[in-house]
Amino acid sequence: MTFTRKCASALLAGGAIAAFGLAAQAQEETPSAALTALDSVYEDAAYLLPPNAKPGECYARVFIPATEKQIERRVLVKEEAERLDIVPAKYEWTDETIEVQSASVELEVVPAQFETRERVVTIEPEREDQTAEAPIYETVEEQVLVRAAYTTWQKGEGPIQRYDEATGEIMCLVTIPAEYVTIQKQVVRTPARVVTKPVAAKTQTLETRVMITPPSTREIEIPARFETVKVQKLTAPAQVVKVAIQPEYETLRETVKETAGKMEWRPILCATNTTPDLVMRIQRALDGGGYKLRQIDGQLGPGTMQMVRQYQRDKGLAQGQITMEFLDSLGVAVN
Repeated sequence: MTFTRKCASALLAGGAIAAFGLAAQAQEETPSAALTALDSVYEDAAYLLPPNAKPGECYARVFIPATEKQIERRVLVKEEAERLDIVPAKYEWTDETIEVQSASVELEVVPAQFETRERVVTIEPEREDQTAEAPIYETVEEQVLVRAAYTTWQKGEGPIQRYDEATGEIMCLVTIPAEYVTIQKQVVRTPARVVTKPVAAKTQTLETRVMITPPSTREIEIPARFETVKVQKLTAPAQVVKVAIQPEYETLRETVKETAGKMEWRPILCATNTTPDLVMRIQRALDGGGYKLRQIDGQLGPGTMQMVRQYQRDKGLAQGQITMEFLDSLGVAVN
């Protein structure tokens, strides 16, 4: 039996087992119906086999990625328009005498004239001051009667004095003169009075400035003043010129999808046509192309398969298996 028949039988067997399992679950009590469904699966699977298969090759349905292409497209980026250019005015320098100051009349102020004079100013006017004078007293002596003259009986003496009770007492009636006391007292010699005294006026001599000539003005004629300066004179006025602006185009490169991704039968490496030496050559080619591997051991381990898939994606190759297209791209021959 060739390898093609082996692969086809394996595919048919796998599909038949799956179909039989589904049919058996759907109709557990009718085994004949399940066998009929299995025959139908074998008939349909015959149409799923790879076309134009060659003996000794393995085939698998792999994903052919979509292809893209770049097209050039001319795009208008700037429409046709008009531009307005301003041509500046032209000037030339000339000498020109310009009156920078007109003739005028200026008024000059003639200040006033003053002289210094002395002036007597009354600070305090003449007046009368009145002062009150106290009374003037003097001390005089005066005899003041303290007892008036009076008469009284007093014992007297005579040639015959009284010797016993039988003899009479001598009594004399005498006059007692009046008694006076000398006292000092103050009497008003000059009574109190108001004295009016004239007070002369107080004056002060001050120096004052007296205007003898008032201020005045006089006219001073100021002549006009001229200067010669360089000035620019317009020789040609500014102009607006219309300039046509041509449209501008830009060529854009656009990437468009040329074919959609699809599943196709492609010859692949399998256990029948794969050897450790072939795997090592694949590993060396990947490693030399920048797809670094941890080890080159002739085994299609996870690390190698990861680099295979990465290479296929980068190159836009069919993905899912190690295809002959992949080997051709790496430059690795099967034999």
